Amino acid sequence: MSKPHLNTRATGVVALAVFCSRILGLVRETLFNALFGATNMGIFIIAFRAPNLLRDLFAEGALSTAFVTIFSQKIQKDGDASAWALAAKMLTLAMVFMSLVSVLGVLFSKQLIGLLAPGFEAQDAALTVWLTQIMYPFILLVSLAALVMGMLNSKNVFGVPAMASSFFNLGSIIGGVWIGWSLDPKFGTTALTGLAIGTLVGGFLQFAVQLPSLYKIGFRFRPDFRWNDEGVRKILILMIPSVIAASAVQINVMVNSSFASVVGADAVAWLNSAFRFMQMPLGMFGVAVATITLPVISRIAAKTDRSDFGPTLGKAMRLSLFLTLPSAAGLAVMAEPIIHLIYRWGAYTSYDVAQTAQALRFYVIGLVAYACIKVLSPAFYALDRKWTPMMVSFVSIGVNLGLNYWFIFKLGFGHWGLALSTSISAVGNFLALYLMMHRHAGTLATRQLITSAIKCSIASLALAATGYALLHSLRDYLLHPSLLFRLISTMGTVGICGGVYAIVCWLLRVEEMRTALDAVLRKIRRR
Repeated sequence: MSKPHLNTRATGVVALAVFCSRILGLVRETLFNALFGATNMGIFIIAFRAPNLLRDLFAEGALSTAFVTIFSQKIQKDGDASAWALAAKMLTLAMVFMSLVSVLGVLFSKQLIGLLAPGFEAQDAALTVWLTQIMYPFILLVSLAALVMGMLNSKNVFGVPAMASSFFNLGSIIGGVWIGWSLDPKFGTTALTGLAIGTLVGGFLQFAVQLPSLYKIGFRFRPDFRWNDEGVRKILILMIPSVIAASAVQINVMVNSSFASVVGADAVAWLNSAFRFMQMPLGMFGVAVATITLPVISRIAAKTDRSDFGPTLGKAMRLSLFLTLPSAAGLAVMAEPIIHLIYRWGAYTSYDVAQTAQALRFYVIGLVAYACIKVLSPAFYALDRKWTPMMVSFVSIGVNLGLNYWFIFKLGFGHWGLALSTSISAVGNFLALYLMMHRHAGTLATRQLITSAIKCSIASLALAATGYALLHSLRDYLLHPSLLFRLISTMGTVGICGGVYAIVCWLLRVEEMRTALDAVLRKIRRR
């Protein structure tokens, strides 16, 4: 059997697929913000928060992490046939359990919205409850999609699963806008029902588009209710701490929304739009690296010789840092023109743009930490140290809650204080996980990580300085009323800044830069 290794080429495939998804996500947010404005979108965001939180915790969080870990180890130890049998049991269990969760979510939506948006007035709260009830079956669809994605990733199929979320965005855009317009051509509050139905359409497409690839690699589904199985038990047991460990960022975002609802519904929209920009590099790079890393380290952990575990994990974190640090610097400097380019349409005003940019600058403080947590946290489950990330997440959630209260009610920071508290919590979470993993893994090549961090920081400072200079010299073009002027000047500035980062990294002999350049040159030579 071949030696498991970190496939950096697959990182590029996943990153490109996620980039497409994030672009469509931005199109979705931009269109919805332009049609409905910040206040109505704040209502819709809160309504989607409950089922979406469950998606992050269970479907694409704990369930996905636990399933990929055990499924990959099953392939390594017992072969494909045994792994397929386990997958059939888990798909059947997910169908039954998530259907029950959907019914309970519909029945208790009023209580959930009372917790998520205590500051909403009665009319807004009633509309939010109605939208939540429509969207709750979304959790069933994405749970099935996440299991299928885990199966494909474990068999080294990365492109189609990564593109699946693009079909969610397409379904929610086309279905949501068309149904919303049918209900209310003026896109008032009644049309929000169309967006909710469009969310279900998108969830179904995200699941269905992966099925041909699953069939191609040899899986044939037959319902299997024999859940008294060792593999199923391992996955469910692993999910218990994984739910909490994977939930830190999502719960912190939910807590932020609750505090933001006290500030106003528009503050909810500002934070959501800012975090959407955070998700672009986080999904393209952090999630992409984590996606290809988890099956590899799970297979290494299943072997007697685990000497490759720590170095592989260290390489994954260095790759995450190399990709996300310049993203953080670029977003901090270029926050306002980028948001102005994407969101300044229709009912989304210049004031909304400024407030969203302010939140984004504080969110990006924790971007590198977010990305590294995506890589680090699942590694504990591969080593059967499942309780460690859970305990760290407990502390992280508590810190975020305390900072939110202090920043909002004591210091009066406003919505941007919520973004800052989330970033501080993420940095603390990462540092704690890193120190604990260093004990278990033996080595994470810390010296190489520090060296890479210093070099990438120097290159990021050069990027930021370039961006700052261009921002001031081209400000009239970056914020020009003409879309064409804004698009050309913003994309040109981003391209120049990216080029500066790449050149400085090459001059400083950053390993990841040279690896990427060699891969590009090899591809050019082959063609």
